[in-house]
Amino acid sequence: MEPISLSTTIAKPREEVFGYLADVANHAEFTDHCMVDWHLTREDSYGAGAGARFRVKSRLDRFSYGDITLAELTPPERIVATGRGGRFNRIHSRSTWTLEDAGQGRTKVTFETQSTPVLKSDELMEKLLRLRASTTRCHERALERLRSILESGEGRGEHITVAGGARKPASGFRL
Repeated sequence: MEPISLSTTIAKPREEVFGYLADVANHAEFTDHCMVDWHLTREDSYGAGAGARFRVKSRLDRFSYGDITLAELTPPERIVATGRGGRFNRIHSRSTWTLEDAGQGRTKVTFETQSTPVLKSDELMEKLLRLRASTTRCHERALERLRSILESGEGRGEHITVAGGARKPASGFRL
């Protein structure tokens, strides 16, 4: 899929927006209208290497699970996330958030995403399911929700957790 580029302006300083986006656990709050069932892939949800797995709400798509990992962070300017999705996780994706100072405590957020299908059948399915249009709608709404959440100062949903059982402290189970 060709790159999709969207932008919005948020009335918050760049450092605050960067801090929010650098915590992958927050992404479920502003994308839960099109991405559900979020689970962290490691305990620490902030910074490079943090990642999550989710399910994309999509009709007729049998392979709707995907994941993202924060690959590069350049505070407070840029965040790059790489991911995989589709059948056997063979479709690669890359998303970039670029944060620019818009003056007077405002930040221009530009989001760009693209996917790279490996096989011709994956490319055909992207066209058949009209993934470009649905992805654009999903992320347009996500950017508006991100702006709304940050400007109002309150979260909209539950924070996601690590999949599996008890972590720290130990569960206390004895054999």
